[in-house]
Amino acid sequence: MSAEAFTAHAPEDRGFAERALAWVEKAGNRVPSPAILFLALIIGVILVSQILDWANVSVTSLVANPADGSPPTDDLANDPANAEAYKLATEEIGVKGLLTVEGIRFMFTSFVPNFLGFAAIGVILVAMIGVGVAEYSGLIGALIRKLVAISTPGSLTYIIVFVGIISSVAADAGYLVLIPLAAVAFLSVGRHPLAGIAAGFGAVSAAFGINVLITPADGVVTDIANESAQLVDPTINLDLVANLWYGIGSTIFLTIVIAQITTRIIEPRLGPWDRSQADHEELEREEGPEIDAAAEAKGLRWALYALIAVLAVIALLTLPSGAPLRNPDTGDIVGDSPFMSSLIVMISAAFLVTGIAFGRATGTVRNSDDTLGMITKAWASLASLLFLFLLIAQFIAYFDFSNIARVVAIALGDVLEEMDLGKGLLLLGIIFLTALVNFLIPAKIAKWAIVAPIFVPLMLRLGVEPQTVLAAYRTGDSPTNVLTPLMPYFPLMVVFAARYQKDSGIGTVIALMIPYAIILSVVWTVFFMLWFLLGIPLGPGWPV
Repeated sequence: MSAEAFTAHAPEDRGFAERALAWVEKAGNRVPSPAILFLALIIGVILVSQILDWANVSVTSLVANPADGSPPTDDLANDPANAEAYKLATEEIGVKGLLTVEGIRFMFTSFVPNFLGFAAIGVILVAMIGVGVAEYSGLIGALIRKLVAISTPGSLTYIIVFVGIISSVAADAGYLVLIPLAAVAFLSVGRHPLAGIAAGFGAVSAAFGINVLITPADGVVTDIANESAQLVDPTINLDLVANLWYGIGSTIFLTIVIAQITTRIIEPRLGPWDRSQADHEELEREEGPEIDAAAEAKGLRWALYALIAVLAVIALLTLPSGAPLRNPDTGDIVGDSPFMSSLIVMISAAFLVTGIAFGRATGTVRNSDDTLGMITKAWASLASLLFLFLLIAQFIAYFDFSNIARVVAIALGDVLEEMDLGKGLLLLGIIFLTALVNFLIPAKIAKWAIVAPIFVPLMLRLGVEPQTVLAAYRTGDSPTNVLTPLMPYFPLMVVFAARYQKDSGIGTVIALMIPYAIILSVVWTVFFMLWFLLGIPLGPGWPV
C-alpha cells in the first residue's frame, strides 16, 4: 500500500514511529523494481571488490569449511548427510576483485551454474507443482474457510504464527505455502491481507533459527560448533538436542510476541483493506473457484482420504527397520536422514494428491489435462520471479566470490574479541554482531561457519559452553532476515504484497517488517539473557 493510502487510514495525531514508517515506505517504494535494484547491486559489488582488491584488504582467521573444499552454504541443510563434513583451517582471506582475469573468467563461466545452483529455484518449482494444483482446484480456499470456521478470531493469528515458526522443519516450504495462506486467511475474516503476509513472514523468517522440533540445518550448525569447540576441549561433542529446550521456549515466546505485533501495531497502521487496489486476477486465483457447500464438504472428505493414503505411503517408506527414508548408517528418522532431506518433496506430493482428489470430487479437475494445466499456470505465474532469481543468484555468487562479507564479518569478530568484555556483554555482542552480519550474509550456515571458529573457542576459555554460544547465535540470526533484500525470499514478499495492493513495493514490505525486526531483536535478546542468568538448561543434559 502506498504511503498516501496508509496516511488516509492513520489517525490525525500520528506519532513519530508512524511518521517514520510512512517515510520509510514512501522512500523505499521510490527504489526501482527489485530487478533493477539487483542489477545495480551487481555493478556495485564488481566495482567495490576491485577497489578493495587493489587496496590488498585481507584478514587471517580460523574458519569452518566443508571438507570437500566447497564454500559454506545453507544448501547443506537440505542434505544432512553433510552434517559432519566441516573441518577447521586457518586461512588468510583477501577481497578478490571481479575485474581481474580470475574474476572476469568466474563471471562468464559461472553464470548458468549460479542460476541452476540457486536453491530457492528448485524449492519453489517443486513446491508449486503441488501447491498450484491445490490452489486452482479450490482446495486451499476450502481449507482456509474451514480453518476460519473452527478457530476464533483471536486464535487465528496465533495458529498462523505458530505454524509459520515450526515450518522451518520443512526448510523453505513456509515461504511458499504458509505466507500466502496467511494472507487469504486474514482476507476471509475481513482483516487486511498484508497483515497476514506480515504475520506469516515474521513467523517463517524472523524466527527461522528455532523450532520445537529438530530441523535439517541443526545437524550442520551442531557439527560446526563441535569442530570449533574441540580446538579448546577435544572431548566436547554437542548433539542435536543441545538447544532443544531453548528452541521450544523461544517458539512459544515468539508466537505470542509476533501475534501481538501483528494485532496491536501492524493492523491498526494498515487500516481497512481497499479491494479495488488488488490485482483481481491474482485475487480470484487465491480465493479459488466458486463451489457449493455440499460439493466442498465432499471434496474435503476426499482430500482427507487422499492425505491419509499419502501419509501411509510415507510411513511405509520410513518406519520399518532399514526403510529407504531412514539414515542408512544409524537408522535415524529425525535429523540426519533422507526423510528430513525430502520433506519439500513430500509436502508437494501431499498437496498434489489432495488437490486432485478435491478437484475430482468437486468437478474442478476432470482429467489429467486439467491437472497439467494447473501446474503450467502455477509455473507461469513465477516467470517474473524466476528472472529476478537469475539476477539474485548472480549477485550472491559474485558477492561470495569477492569475499567482502567474510572479511567484514571476521574483522568485526576480531574487534569484539579484542574488547575484553565479560561473559554477559560478550554474549550480547555476539547477538548484535550476528544480527548486523545477517544483512550481508543471510544464510544461517554460511554465517555460522565464519563466526563460530572465532566465538566458540573464545567463550569456552571464559567458561561459557558452546551450546550457549549457539543459542546466542540463533537469537541474533533470524530477526533481521525480514529486512535484508539479500534474503532470497524477500522479493517474493513484494510479489505477494502486490497481489493485494498493486502499488506496493520494496518500501511497503520493509515498513511492514521493521516493527518485527526491532521488537524481536530486543525482546528475544532479553529472553536469552534471562534464560542465561537463571541458568535454565538449553537442552536435555546440556546446561546453559
